[in-house]
Amino acid sequence: MRWYISIGAVLVAGMLAGGDVASIAAPNSTGQLGSPSADKPAAAAVDVELVIAVDVSYSMDLDELAIQREGYAQAIVSKEFLQALRSLPNGRISVTYFEWAARNDQKIIIPWRLIDGPETADAVASEIMKTPIRRASRTSISGAINFAMPLFDEDPYRGSRRVIDISGDGPNNDGGPVLIARGAALEKGIVINGLPIMVKEPSYSTMDIDNLDFYYEDCVIGGPGSFVLSIKDREKFKEAIRSKLLLEVAGRTPDRRLVPVAEKEPRVSCMIGEKIWQDRWGR
Repeated sequence: MRWYISIGAVLVAGMLAGGDVASIAAPNSTGQLGSPSADKPAAAAVDVELVIAVDVSYSMDLDELAIQREGYAQAIVSKEFLQALRSLPNGRISVTYFEWAARNDQKIIIPWRLIDGPETADAVASEIMKTPIRRASRTSISGAINFAMPLFDEDPYRGSRRVIDISGDGPNNDGGPVLIARGAALEKGIVINGLPIMVKEPSYSTMDIDNLDFYYEDCVIGGPGSFVLSIKDREKFKEAIRSKLLLEVAGRTPDRRLVPVAEKEPRVSCMIGEKIWQDRWGR
């Protein structure tokens, strides 16, 4: 089950800043997305285990990469984020941050870290910003999901929710089919949310596609309460990242009907990226 959300339609920051978290619909009766790992000690409980997976493929220009990096760092130390954190039962989350491109190209920037207040949030944000920006070839969303799944087993903290947060500006064109990777994650009780970046016009050279938000909604995200929050305005890049993290930390989504993934056919082919690559380069 999943949600589609436009950045212009979500005033998450204002709601959370006003303390009105309870008025936003929980994704299920328990408020939990996914299942905790049984072998993790209760003493290390957190409210959510969050994997942030960010695209660094060549289709992302250097300005976008810089804004993306700054957006996550600023969101983590924002007063809205810290207020949302304080509203949680445990008041803390664990987070890891990695960059991805091709099927075997993933680099962990932030290993698992605990965020439980301003000091730990500042430390994580500083660590994100001090790492040099890089770019790499190809786009493998399936590779990112497959890399993210075992990271939860390495997390020293136990969360009632497990979430993969994927941002990117193009469809899967390398590695296995994205639907197979998504299915494997959902079987493990992991929720996948998406942040499709659509600030440039589709280009032959970058393999961008129209309706990337539809692709993310129908082919990438999944799990109870999962959602897509698209970025179509460069000026709202950081705002979108902050809003998305607030939703993920609070474990809430606007009160709309959940739509099971299997109820309808994808509006954009889930193999469109692979087809474009094959048509242009024959491999």
